[in-house]
Amino acid sequence: MLRKIQRKSKSSGGGLFAIVASRYNARYVDSMLRAAQKELRAARATVKIMRVPGAYEIPLVATRLARTGGEPLAGIICLGVILRGQTVHAEHIGREVSRALMDIQLRHEIPVIHEVLLLENEDQARARCLDAKFNRGTEAAQTALAMARVMAGL
Repeated sequence: MLRKIQRKSKSSGGGLFAIVASRYNARYVDSMLRAAQKELRAARATVKIMRVPGAYEIPLVATRLARTGGEPLAGIICLGVILRGQTVHAEHIGREVSRALMDIQLRHEIPVIHEVLLLENEDQARARCLDAKFNRGTEAAQTALAMARVMAGL
């Protein structure tokens, strides 16, 4: 069951966050991207956006962002939508992206927020990506801000 997003108080979270977003299934991903940007900007964070062709390419860019010098990132948000088809291809992609994102997070000790959604159908995509009350982009940004605070406190 979907949980309605709770609006957090707008704190001065700040920091630099990267968003790696797939171009595939753009209608859904773009909606999550807009929601994440809005939430991060409300927290006075700086946002760097990187677009990639599909979900499978997200971990490579997230890895480069995690290890590249320069201003340190407070977190990386990964956005994508994988819709199941009639083969197991989507499941393979989803599993490997999940594994890779966890690996990046642990290896580089940076929050990597996983919102690469593996969904059964477009109804699920509409509910999770296009509905403002349940938009997973907003939730991803809130998680990134919370994890940045946790990591800063360690």
